[in-house]
Amino acid sequence: KKDAPSGTAITLAQGIVNEVEKLTNWTLGEPKEGEIPIISIRENEIPGTHIVNYRSDVDQIEIKHEAFSRQGFVNGAVLVAEWIVNQKGMRSMDDFLSSAVKL
Repeated sequence: KKDAPSGTAITLAQGIVNEVEKLTNWTLGEPKEGEIPIISIRENEIPGTHIVNYRSDVDQIEIKHEAFSRQGFVNGAVLVAEWIVNQKGMRSMDDFLSSAVKL
């Protein structure tokens, strides 16, 4: 894919921005005050790896998701397609995920 960052990376970064009071936005490249950086590397035939890294002078916490194939993305797209048929108006992934919990 040519797009960078991925939608998943944007969603993860925006979720952090929404929860951390001193952050105002995310950015590709060198962050300004209040911005969280996204580093995006697209590699051939790698379906998707996303890492959220919290680092300080004394330690580091890393959360990593690695897709081994595109099958999970396909399954998710099919579930959303089946769900959206009965929906009206504008919908988001949050709408789908909150209704999926009830399934």
